[in-house]
Amino acid sequence: MNQPTHQWTEVISSKHKLFSLNLKEVWRYKDLVYMLVRRDFVTTFKQTILGPIWFFVQPILTTLTFLLVFKGIANLPVDGPPVAFYLAGTTLWSYFSTTLTSTSNVFKGNASIFGKVYFPRLVMPLSIVISNLMRFGVQFILFVLVILYYLLVEKNVNPNFWILTTPVLILLMAGISLGLGMIFSSMTTKYKDLGMLLGFGIQLFMYATPVILPVSGMPEWAIPFIKANPLTGIFECFKYAYIGSGSFEPEMLVYSTIFTFIILLIGTIVFNKVEKSFMDTV
Repeated sequence: MNQPTHQWTEVISSKHKLFSLNLKEVWRYKDLVYMLVRRDFVTTFKQTILGPIWFFVQPILTTLTFLLVFKGIANLPVDGPPVAFYLAGTTLWSYFSTTLTSTSNVFKGNASIFGKVYFPRLVMPLSIVISNLMRFGVQFILFVLVILYYLLVEKNVNPNFWILTTPVLILLMAGISLGLGMIFSSMTTKYKDLGMLLGFGIQLFMYATPVILPVSGMPEWAIPFIKANPLTGIFECFKYAYIGSGSFEPEMLVYSTIFTFIILLIGTIVFNKVEKSFMDTV
């Protein structure tokens, strides 16, 4: 006996394309982005004595530690004044590592919210990028004050026109951390071990980035590997722009830009693919 064929009157399907960031819909939820950024800022310093002053304390203590260990004990070479050099690397690395770590936890950390109400999932990683950008802005002010001291008092730094690329450098760093974060966030919904592996990997990755040691001070055999790091061009350009010394090459920044677009594309595809079904595995 032939089974009757059913003709559906309505078919509900996802129109969400893999390559789409759906920024128009995200813009409609801009108030939610603002609320999430405000929540992150408030909860970070709730019930703390120093409050936002911790934004300054962290880079200062990290810089002092680098000065003691890597300059005072190990006597590793740096480009320019050691304080300015280490503070530049600390400020940039703090933004990148914090944003990447937080973004990589988007699906797992917000599963309870995602399961109850709909909103563009991209809102979450974007709010993390913006909230950490506020922290970076405060620490960047501290860095500029230090540069002004060395420029006007010590007179041993030489800022140049590459300072104008600062917004571009920040966007590139935000793009790389967002792209990688979306990839890891999507993968950790199924493979929880990647979360712990990422935390360990970020610590090691810092030593493959010119945070502590400039490219000019690295062994010859290591330089090709360090230049393969997409963050190297960003860090070297930033330090060269404000301190005026280093081994910055414009080609390195071009490579960082190309890598940013590629990793954002891959991250978008993976994120859009996983967000449809992540509740089944998270």
